[in-house]
Amino acid sequence: MIVDVHTHVPTHRTVVPKDEEVVNAVWRPDRAVRATCTWQDYMDAMKVVDRAIVFSIAYGPGHRRMDLVEREPRPNANDDTAALVRSHPDKLIGFLSVDPAQPDALDEIDRGVSDLKLRGIKLGPNYQDFDPLGAQARNVYARAQTLGLPLLFHQGTSPVRTAPIRYAHPLLMDEIAIAFPELRIVMAHIGHPWQADACVVIRKHPHLYADVSAQFYRPWSYYNAMRLATEWNVLHKLLLGSDFPITTPKETIDHLRIVNQAVQVTGLPPISVDAMEAIIHRDSLSLLGLTA
Repeated sequence: MIVDVHTHVPTHRTVVPKDEEVVNAVWRPDRAVRATCTWQDYMDAMKVVDRAIVFSIAYGPGHRRMDLVEREPRPNANDDTAALVRSHPDKLIGFLSVDPAQPDALDEIDRGVSDLKLRGIKLGPNYQDFDPLGAQARNVYARAQTLGLPLLFHQGTSPVRTAPIRYAHPLLMDEIAIAFPELRIVMAHIGHPWQADACVVIRKHPHLYADVSAQFYRPWSYYNAMRLATEWNVLHKLLLGSDFPITTPKETIDHLRIVNQAVQVTGLPPISVDAMEAIIHRDSLSLLGLTA
């Protein structure tokens, strides 16, 4: 089975009006990204995977959306996620999102699980502007651990000027995992550009993983990340993720299979092709407790 653990809910259900189209030229160095997309665009991209985890990022009142499309946040992001999942229940697994600073954050987790049937939580502390080690965030982690909900964190840098990068550093995950040892956590993007820190953290904690999303379009960094994971013996802790719409599952899978291309004439040690294939076919749902 092929599972994409990192995809974003499309911005539009059917048609993207011309005056709402957003193309971002900063996210990738190799090409611009069409950030606005429809449900059909999403499902077309997911044809190459068997299952996909999908989510939005929640923002409280007064917060400007700071993830894929910088605009006013949708008030019912979790309802949007649940609606997409209901349209393809055998393919999609929805994660809810909350802003830990909001007084109804724990109630929204309960609603997301019981009413919307969402099965994990997506957080972006830098985008949502909350301290991931703060008391409000810890309340969210405690509820997630009690309910058996895996968490997926944005990890690493971002070009968004108002998103504090220090809130997304992989070393913070070490302290969270120490405090909540049964909490299953996925660190997005192998914490780029701090992949070494991500590797040593996932090495320590049995329920801590990293996804490989948004890596391959920086080939030298990508090779180094996989080499670091090899040398720290954590390749088995890496999960397939695309970060759609910034990349697609097909692009991600194709580039896992050619990760050595960047260094093939240099004499540098290669990455195991078999290990890359194992990432593509990893049973991520079992690792995250999502098989039931």
